[in-house]
Amino acid sequence: MENIYLYMIIALAFLAIADLVVGISNDAVNFLNSAIGSKAISFKTIMIVASVGVAIGAIFSSGMMEVARKGIFNPGEFMFNEIMIIFMAVMITDILLLDVFNSLGMPTSTTVSIVFELLGAAVAMALIKIAADEGSIGEVVNYINTSKASQIIFGILLSVLVAFSIGAIVQWISRLLLSYDFPKKPNWVGALFSGIALTCITYFIFMKGLKGTSYAKETYDIIGGGTMKEFLENQVFYIVLVSSIIWSLFSYLLIVFAKTNIYKLIIIVGTFALALAFAGNDLVNFIGVPVAAYNAFTEWSLSGIPATEFPMNVLASKVPTNNWLLFIAGMVMVATLWFSTKAKNVVKTSLDLSNQGDTKERFQPNILSRSFVRFAIGASTVSSYLLPNSWQDKIDQQFTKPVIKLTNNKLHELPAFDLVRAAVNLMVAAVLISIATSYKLPLSTTYVTFMVAMGTSLADRAWGAESAVYRVAGVLNVIGGWFLTALCAFSASALVAYLLNLNVEVMFPLLLLAAITLLVRSSILHTKKTKEMASEDRLKKTESSSIQGVIIESANNISNVLKRGKKIYKLSFSGLSRQDLDVLKKNKKQVVKLSDEVDELRDNIFYFIKNLDESSLGASNFYILILGYLQDMTQSLAYIAKVTHKHVHNNHKKLKFNQIKELSQINDAIEHLFSEAMDAFKDQSFEKINTVIAKKAEILESLKSNIEIQVKRTRTEESSPKNTTLYFSLLLETKDLLNATISLLQEYHREYDSSIKPATISDEND
Repeated sequence: MENIYLYMIIALAFLAIADLVVGISNDAVNFLNSAIGSKAISFKTIMIVASVGVAIGAIFSSGMMEVARKGIFNPGEFMFNEIMIIFMAVMITDILLLDVFNSLGMPTSTTVSIVFELLGAAVAMALIKIAADEGSIGEVVNYINTSKASQIIFGILLSVLVAFSIGAIVQWISRLLLSYDFPKKPNWVGALFSGIALTCITYFIFMKGLKGTSYAKETYDIIGGGTMKEFLENQVFYIVLVSSIIWSLFSYLLIVFAKTNIYKLIIIVGTFALALAFAGNDLVNFIGVPVAAYNAFTEWSLSGIPATEFPMNVLASKVPTNNWLLFIAGMVMVATLWFSTKAKNVVKTSLDLSNQGDTKERFQPNILSRSFVRFAIGASTVSSYLLPNSWQDKIDQQFTKPVIKLTNNKLHELPAFDLVRAAVNLMVAAVLISIATSYKLPLSTTYVTFMVAMGTSLADRAWGAESAVYRVAGVLNVIGGWFLTALCAFSASALVAYLLNLNVEVMFPLLLLAAITLLVRSSILHTKKTKEMASEDRLKKTESSSIQGVIIESANNISNVLKRGKKIYKLSFSGLSRQDLDVLKKNKKQVVKLSDEVDELRDNIFYFIKNLDESSLGASNFYILILGYLQDMTQSLAYIAKVTHKHVHNNHKKLKFNQIKELSQINDAIEHLFSEAMDAFKDQSFEKINTVIAKKAEILESLKSNIEIQVKRTRTEESSPKNTTLYFSLLLETKDLLNATISLLQEYHREYDSSIKPATISDEND
């Protein structure tokens, strides 16, 4: 039995590494968001600055490890075997929970997850002990630090509301004073803004990043023999005042003599500060539990007392963490920061929601987002009556974005927001976290940084009429995910602890294997999804500004639609004939994906028309018609995939042999037509289109004949209404698919004859 705890310690060590990987993948958004979104500096420089901050913060994080040991529960109330079950339950749950959020691209709080996992597992073990002793459920308060849990919940609510509100207010004032033409403002304006921002950020470095470390508790002669912690807490006003003056003067000198872009300096320092504080304070979320477990195991091994009789009072005392362990943890975090694709996915969610321009919206509007937007519009209308017109005009002028003319293929180079907003994001987040730390309020860095970014987006008018309901829905989804984190963490950790307690020698390897399997599966699915996103078959936005270019570029999209459409159509019939539900289910997903890509092309029509040359405006009509036919094709494919899946899913009667044979012949004809059309577009041999069009009549005649045969069959021998309905539906929808496809080919051939072919002949004559 004793060996099981050694195996658990080894497992916890590996789980700590895995938790570091999934944890920083989630929390990277905290300190990368502003720098990446503003594109103030190169991505490589951003990563180097963040890596240095993470590495230094990890080494200084020793003082925070006590949270996992005694911050949530009273360790003296549990025996060693019970503590090991709690810690193992926490680590298994934490890895799986964070990985799920990372895969979804949703930022969540590692602090809240670890706290509620500790709380859930401890409550489960406490209830088990109380039940065994036939005690009262009210005794659970003796085991749990209830005041700490209450503070965490209060911190969640506080961080969401305060961070959003303060971020919006500071950004509105900053934009009102600086406008979007901030580079043209007098030097002293930039210097003053920089002085305030850098003061907030550097004070944050000391307050949040260093105050909790062992170094901050040593005495220094330079500050009168006191500790750094006491100095930071007692001399706030003078530190802020002197720092503001020094940083403002320093910034002015850099602007005047070194011609430095001071906003870039703010972003660099701010990114370093948040990375430092993240690693310094949140490292406990990833390795605090394994370290505490190792300390407990060491003390128990030396005691010679059975695991069920050794109380864990030792965890109540402070034990310093090995600096080499902290260094290794920091290096794992840095490596993850550079190589994790899931970290980039989480960052993208935050950037999409705060983007100043148009982007693909990832969330669908809901009743709450619509209500919020309507309320905001109403409040704006009321304010317009209260403020004089001259004031409104002046405010609108300050918020007017500069027009940057870029071709479609260059739009991705635009930053999500400008340097002022990035600086405000970092400055406000630093101030709020510093204040919360000074008052010992448990504010989540994830919640603060995300909600500040959302508040500044709202104030900066990034959420316009075209995007507001989508962006608000996204924010509400993320906030809902935060509260779901607490509930899931508590429940799942409690369940795992209960299962481990049933028979630790059996359940420990089983649950560990299950966790590893789920992690590997998640990684494989993520890799597969990433490859699919980069697939050459994905439809691409047309970027050409001439009719000839549109025809050539659209050919690739049409070829891909035909290729994927042929596969979807074929799998619908093969899955139906074999009653293969898995094939039909995957087929439905593929057609949804194709439909979404066609819809995305339609959403880009506005920018396509804006990008056209004056001499090629006729291309807009051609392009709109082509997209309309593509949408008709995908709708027919979606219907066919849906009804075939529904028929098999509901366990209806199989189609008869003759029906399957007839549908197979139709499938072969459609597949052959799609293949020839696909080759014509792929090779840009548009003169072959006429040959494909000529086959329409033959296929239509086959469809008509099959319909007549089925009518006769229904009157004489058919006994299944569902089969009859399905058969007619497939034939009629195939007819619609064929008509849409041929109409597309005819439109393409017509435009090719009038635009490209004459130009080619003219060139040959020349």
